[in-house]
Amino acid sequence: MSGTPYSVRIAEDPADRVACFAVRKEVFVAEQGVPEDIEYDAHDAAAVHVLAVREDGVPLGTGRLLYGAAAAAQTGGDASVGSLGRLAVTREARGLGVGVALVRAIEDAARARGLTAVDLHAQTHALGFYERLGYAAYGPQYPEAGIPHRAMRRTL
Repeated sequence: MSGTPYSVRIAEDPADRVACFAVRKEVFVAEQGVPEDIEYDAHDAAAVHVLAVREDGVPLGTGRLLYGAAAAAQTGGDASVGSLGRLAVTREARGLGVGVALVRAIEDAARARGLTAVDLHAQTHALGFYERLGYAAYGPQYPEAGIPHRAMRRTL
């Protein structure tokens, strides 16, 4: 699949949102065993969702940005910091740069909303990925959905 053309866009169309949720279900619920009832939350309605799609329209990955009051619980209450979350790339698309493209699209969406930094809760196996993108871990390791995580931040 190397070199497969894909694009990343804000998921504004209802069909795009459905595709985002399908990717999350495949990666988090089916692969990682996250209970479906905690994978989707009240923040999904107001979040900015991004979607990576193959040239033929097959969804490859997704992520979301919370900002304002929705992000406050994730970012220590700082209104200038957004929260990147629910980043998921399908098994077939891993290694193609989809994750990097999604993170950068979320950062662009954060800048467009006047945010100065982005926080995220990284699964510990993904710390190196986020560090290569300029994120720095802070605070102790903690479990989220039974998976070890660390908080990370990148100033934009």
